[in-house]
Amino acid sequence: MSKKTNTEWWKKSVVYQVYPKSFQDSNGDGYGDLNGIRQRLPYLKELGIDVIWLNPIYASPQVDNGYDISDYRMIEPTFGTMEDFDALLAEAHAMGLKIILDLVVNHTSDQHKWFLEAKKSKDNPYHDYYIWKDEVPNNWGSSFGGSTWEYVPEVGQYYLHLFAKEQPDLNWDNPKVRQEVYDILRFWLDKGIDGFRMDVITLISKDPAYPDGPVIQNKAYGSYYAGCATGPHVHEYLQEMNREVLSKYDIMTVGEAPHTSADQAMDYTGADRGELNMVFHFDHMHLDYDENGKYARNRVKLTDLKKVFTEWDEKMRACGGWNSLYWSNHDQARAVTRFGDESPEYRVISAKMLGTALHMLQGTPYIYEGEEIGMTNAFFDKIEDYRDVEALDIFKDFTGRKGFSAKDTLELLRLKSRDNSRTPMQWSTEKNAGFTDGEPWIAVNENYKTINAEAAVKDPESVFFYYKKLVQLRHEMPVITDGVYKLLDADNEKVYTYLRKSEDETLLVICNFTKETIDYPVGDFVNADQGTLLISNYDDAPQQYADAIELKPYGAYVYEIK
Repeated sequence: MSKKTNTEWWKKSVVYQVYPKSFQDSNGDGYGDLNGIRQRLPYLKELGIDVIWLNPIYASPQVDNGYDISDYRMIEPTFGTMEDFDALLAEAHAMGLKIILDLVVNHTSDQHKWFLEAKKSKDNPYHDYYIWKDEVPNNWGSSFGGSTWEYVPEVGQYYLHLFAKEQPDLNWDNPKVRQEVYDILRFWLDKGIDGFRMDVITLISKDPAYPDGPVIQNKAYGSYYAGCATGPHVHEYLQEMNREVLSKYDIMTVGEAPHTSADQAMDYTGADRGELNMVFHFDHMHLDYDENGKYARNRVKLTDLKKVFTEWDEKMRACGGWNSLYWSNHDQARAVTRFGDESPEYRVISAKMLGTALHMLQGTPYIYEGEEIGMTNAFFDKIEDYRDVEALDIFKDFTGRKGFSAKDTLELLRLKSRDNSRTPMQWSTEKNAGFTDGEPWIAVNENYKTINAEAAVKDPESVFFYYKKLVQLRHEMPVITDGVYKLLDADNEKVYTYLRKSEDETLLVICNFTKETIDYPVGDFVNADQGTLLISNYDDAPQQYADAIELKPYGAYVYEIK
């Protein structure tokens, strides 16, 4: 057991997210696996990251790519064996890299032994491990289409599933369920893992009234968030989890917190709360939604983005909490497509700019696999190319009930489908981008011949080396971890400017979010001696700033002011 030492090492860390199914296949079956990740540890070490977050690696029917778990103590066979995992963990630790796992305990697979027992009869001791109703109590719709309530003839009842019908929700009000979860935590922590990312953890406590939810985003059903997000006992349960398990280990925890405001997050992450180290919020992910929600053509408005980042910084600082910083993950589109410019002219430069804007903020940055080489959306042109349960449901719903054309729906999927971030990691110009010798489970992005890790690590001007420098600066400069954040020029729709200030050091961060060249009046916002350039995505950036500097397209400039 790794004893708790309160080192808060995660504040200095940079996390790299690995989507195991798409990272590296070692045996030619078309699926990434644990031994493939092991092969690529030197690459991650070279990048300089500290922590690897693995998406679920447990046994699963893979209805929702592993977020439907049938056995929490068994490795998904397509990923390898427990011996493979032990070897990966040992090798990572030997290299100074930590590993955190994805904890998915809002729900299980319907193939989990608990649920197989639960649906046999109402008298079965496992029946109360899940949430059952004699009648459908509300209008809630599942995240993946249809009602959240599924009928089981054997017991004459409906069970709750916020996600796919194959993902029944656990009944956290049952203390036996909570103890089962804590035993699972101990099993993995005693193996020596370094923490957990907790899937939709803010949804585990349901409002016992099961109220109807508002119908939003032109959906067919009501939203379940009103009755599930930050429910009546969620803090009580997380504090119990922390008290009984988490506090006894020197680990990091980050909770996925859908529909959680910055004010609510203070209760999850506050220094004196005894719950989680940080949460993943979605406020910046919702900024480009339209009347149909996520699947929209909008671009994020920079002033809105600045407002979100600033609010979260202020609220986390006020409660002694901590921010998680991310542009993308396995549930989101590729960062450079969504927030930057994926054109050949500006892909690299805008990817570096996005890295600068995020990594200079206070919090723990998360790099999603491929982000460090500027990977883009996949742009599949037919629905048969998609694999994600959400994408397939959206296509059916938009072309059917909503009356969208197939062409328009495909355009929306090209922009926002989760499969965009799940295409295989692009390692080289070899067949299938060096991901597999077999047939990949999902198609490789066609641009792998020009965007790949092999080319990036040979090019000192690549996105990879720029990210490596950003990680290195975070390790070396306490002001990036500890300095106070101050937003400047809040109403500027094109430029994001802020300070990071400690007692003896100040950083000025300027990021141009457009393809325009801008004559920027720095002197209007900073009254200080001239700073010295710390990092920029342009080689010819001014070494000192004057009253005004020329910001090149997607230019990023960080000045150190002594």
